[in-house]
Amino acid sequence: MNTQTAKILDLFSRINMIPRKSGQEKQIADWLVSWSQKHGFNVKQDSAMNVYIYVPASAGREKAPIVILQAHMDMVCEKTPESAHDFRKDPVKPVTSGDWLCAETTSLGADNGIGMAFALAMATDVSHPPLELLFTADEETGLWGAKSIVRKNLAGRILINLDSEEEGVFTIGCAGGRDTNITLPLSRKKLIPGKCFKMAIDGLRGGHSGIDIHKQRENAIVLLARLLRYLEVETRIMHLGDMAGGSAHNAIPRSAYAVAVVPNKQQSTFRKVFFKAAANLKQITGVYEPGLKISLAPIKEKVPACSSEDTVKIIRLLNALPHGAAKMTANSGLVETSNNLATLSIDMDNLNVLSSQRSFTAVQLDWITGRIESVAALAGARYVSGEGYPGWQPNLSSKILKLCKHVYTRKFGKEPRVEAVHAGLECGIIGAKFRDMDMISMGPTIKNPHCPQERLFLPSLSGVWDFLAELMKEIQ
Repeated sequence: MNTQTAKILDLFSRINMIPRKSGQEKQIADWLVSWSQKHGFNVKQDSAMNVYIYVPASAGREKAPIVILQAHMDMVCEKTPESAHDFRKDPVKPVTSGDWLCAETTSLGADNGIGMAFALAMATDVSHPPLELLFTADEETGLWGAKSIVRKNLAGRILINLDSEEEGVFTIGCAGGRDTNITLPLSRKKLIPGKCFKMAIDGLRGGHSGIDIHKQRENAIVLLARLLRYLEVETRIMHLGDMAGGSAHNAIPRSAYAVAVVPNKQQSTFRKVFFKAAANLKQITGVYEPGLKISLAPIKEKVPACSSEDTVKIIRLLNALPHGAAKMTANSGLVETSNNLATLSIDMDNLNVLSSQRSFTAVQLDWITGRIESVAALAGARYVSGEGYPGWQPNLSSKILKLCKHVYTRKFGKEPRVEAVHAGLECGIIGAKFRDMDMISMGPTIKNPHCPQERLFLPSLSGVWDFLAELMKEIQ
């Protein structure tokens, strides 16, 4: 490991000492302000907690155009079922395994902490033009920080987003997105005679709901819905009580559970049918999900239970809602339109479901959102779809793309890959605010973001650093 890679990892380690769950970025924002002041750089914060750091040009580079280096401060907080990690206060603990860096029992936060580390190192360690370091808040829950960027705080019109996840790939476009919240009113009785059973789906791989949506990774909420439907059709004896699943709009659910009340005289039948359904699910999903666990356990607590009618409504709604890739692009094999059946919960009066949609086109985003709204309406549920965020349309005539391709090919003796991604990047929102912004996205290789299996490929750090250092020299 060379000295520069070690420095980037040291910065990343310091970043990971600070809790930075989405919506709770004050500590990391304050740390960035303190870092800026220690280095003598001017710094601003806006009302959304975005941080703007202004780095003067290196000697002799004062007349070069201003370059914005951009990353987001928050991370997707996922952990294994047995983990006691508290993302509100505990540091992320990195573990090295060969060429890979991961965390002990949680997501690593390389998305996008490693991008932050690159930006900070660029400001102090290479010859560069004037820089504006832009660190945005609350990206992972809806790109809220980017939506609140103050135009007057940015003078640069070249932006390098450091939130892509494969070294040697330049991203020049991304999907737009929209979330839909579904609420099904319930009538729950305080006490129904019988035994309470907890049915749980666990051990799935999960992943990023954009870049992993087509990889045959099962959704725990979808599997739970299939299990419940089989039980309802074969027995018609249970009353659903508590339910929960998923953790974030942009993470494929890895676990989900439901609690049901079963009449005392029919518990044997219920168990028999459950284990048959569980065996069937394991058989058809085992190739893709070898860690799948399906469990049934009696619980002592009594839970308010839904009526038979509402139990059926819940099961039918969850089975009717789509999940996964809905349409592929014509030529590239890239997912064009998709949705993630993201979270599920029951409160006293309602079933709450969140679906997160993505598409490269506004027309198709409207279509998939309308499909979900229609299913909700047919089930007698209320729905609210947000405004969402725009996609980023590729610009093959981009000057920064042309320069990046030239520098990369000269540096490494091969051409980079140029692509668009089925994920939300802040470039879409920034481009809508600044129509003259020339943008590109890049980063080191990260696998399995948004889940505890997230890992960073260490050898890719030096490649990204060497390229960025060379690119900074070429921007005149």
